[in-house]
Amino acid sequence: MDQPTVTDVIVPPMVDPFHDWRDGDTWLAGGTLLFSAPMPHLRRLRDLSQTGWPSLTVSAAGLEIAATCGITELHEFKPPDHWRAGPFLRQSVEEYLASFKVWNRQTVGGNICASLPAGPMVMMGAALDAEYKILALDKSSRLVPAIDFVTGDNTNILQPGELLRSIHLPLSALLRRYTLRRFALTKHGRSSIYLVGTRDTESNEILITVSAATIHPVHLRFNGAPSSEDVRVALDRLIPDDLYFDDPNGTPAHRRHLTYVFAEQIRTELSAS
Repeated sequence: MDQPTVTDVIVPPMVDPFHDWRDGDTWLAGGTLLFSAPMPHLRRLRDLSQTGWPSLTVSAAGLEIAATCGITELHEFKPPDHWRAGPFLRQSVEEYLASFKVWNRQTVGGNICASLPAGPMVMMGAALDAEYKILALDKSSRLVPAIDFVTGDNTNILQPGELLRSIHLPLSALLRRYTLRRFALTKHGRSSIYLVGTRDTESNEILITVSAATIHPVHLRFNGAPSSEDVRVALDRLIPDDLYFDDPNGTPAHRRHLTYVFAEQIRTELSAS
């Protein structure tokens, strides 16, 4: 879709990406969201394609993903063999409902900032206890847990002008066992319910992340293997009825029912020795 109010596309200097920020500016990475709907408030796009930020950096602390990392780059990434949750990175990309054009243009950060309930990168970050680095107009930065970033359907905590710089996946999360459950109306359709469970093999902590069914991701964290009642009580407490998403892909009642079913399946699988 054309954005006829946009008059300029600039490449900001990376030593100061906020230089000459004006009202009507916004960040451009892959552009799949920016050109998906009318945005008459836009006047100028600040192109991030020349940042030179390394897309994927493996270290002893885990994996650093630049917000500008392409979806196809993440899909092609081969994680170290000892990362038990390593295959989940590729699986997350494969949850995209998108054409090859979107696959080849969209970025990890762009999908997170779109903040859609079914966003696969939103789920990846939340399920792996990611931490996001955010840069602000005053040149300050802050670190935010992924679970706190998305606040609702297409809404997040970013303030005007703020920029998502990177996604850090900690080694502790990448070493966990994991399992997932997903439901869509068609084989390759948009996720209607999506749950991921992980288990720390040292502490035995179990984390169940609920997404797509809810307007933002929700964590259920247990110190050790929970009982069926523990999981049910946690779901009742943490996900009120008005938090379940309602759209043509599923009613809140349907999403709620399968969330409880999938959470119990994940609990059973991860609790097994």
